[in-house]
Amino acid sequence: MRIAPAITLDPQQRTQLQGWSRARSLPQRQVERAQIILLAAAGKQDIEIAGVLKISRHKAARCRRRFLQSGLAGLEKDAPRPGRPRRIDAQAIVRTTTQQIPPHATHWSTRGLAQVAGVSEASVRRVWKAYGLKPHRVETFKLSRDPQFVEKLEDIVGLYLNPPQHALVFSADEKSQIQALERSQPGLPLKKGRAQSLTHDYKRHGTTTLFAALNTLDGTVVSPCRSRHTHQDWIAFLRQIDRQTTTERPIHIIADNYAAHKHPKVQQWLRCHPRFHMHYTPTSASWLTASGQHSL
Repeated sequence: MRIAPAITLDPQQRTQLQGWSRARSLPQRQVERAQIILLAAAGKQDIEIAGVLKISRHKAARCRRRFLQSGLAGLEKDAPRPGRPRRIDAQAIVRTTTQQIPPHATHWSTRGLAQVAGVSEASVRRVWKAYGLKPHRVETFKLSRDPQFVEKLEDIVGLYLNPPQHALVFSADEKSQIQALERSQPGLPLKKGRAQSLTHDYKRHGTTTLFAALNTLDGTVVSPCRSRHTHQDWIAFLRQIDRQTTTERPIHIIADNYAAHKHPKVQQWLRCHPRFHMHYTPTSASWLTASGQHSL
C-alpha cells in the first residue's frame, strides 16, 4: 500500500484550517480542502479521507500535494488549468448587438448571436448583463418640433413645482374608446386556495370616454364619463371642474394639443370664465400631463 506524505501543522495553520472547515461564507471547495488537510494531519491516508468526505482518492491526494507545495495559499485559489485560456471578445458582441440586425429576425437572440460570435449562449447572456443590453425590449420616443418647446416646458414644470399662490392646478386629459363590458355571469370570490375568477365571455355595452383632471395639490381626481369627446364634452368637463372647486381660487389646466381643447367655442367659454387659465403642452409632448403618464 502506498503511503502518502505526512502533513504537520503549526498552531497557526491548524487554527486557520479549523476556521475554514466550519465557515459558511467561504466557497465549498475551500471548506472541503481545509477538511482534507485536517484529516491528513491527523494521520489518515488519502483513501481513508476519501471515504470520510465522500470524494475521490485523487482529489484528496491532489489537495495534500498542493498544501505541501504552497501551504495555505495553495488551498485558497484554484491552480491554473492547462491549455490556452478561452477569450471572449465582449466588445465584438456588444457591437454586433447594437449595430447589426440579424437576418430574418427583428432582434438578436442569445442562440443566434452565439452562433455568429462562435461562443456559448451563456457567454452572450453574461456580456448582455454586464453591459445592460436587452435586445428583446423596444421603447418608443418622439422628439417635439414645437418652436416654443422650452418655454412651454418651463411653464408646465413650474406649475408642478411652484404653483401660483392660492391657485388650483389640474392636469387634464381624456381616454377614449374604453369598452364598457359586462361579464355574462357573476364572478366567483377569492377564497383560500383559489384566486378570484371571472367568466371568459362578456356582453358589450358600446364604448365610453373617461375625462380626468388630477388635482396636483391633493391628488383628487375629477373623472366623469361621456359617450363622446367633442369640444362640447370638453366644455361640460370644464363646467364640472368649475362647480366642484372654490369659486374664489384661480384654476390652471394643463392639457395637450387635441383640437377639441382649442375649439373657438372653448376659447369663448374660457373668456367668460377668467379664473380658468389653459397651459397647452408642446407638440408631441403630451407626456407632460400627469394623466398622460398612463394614469388613465
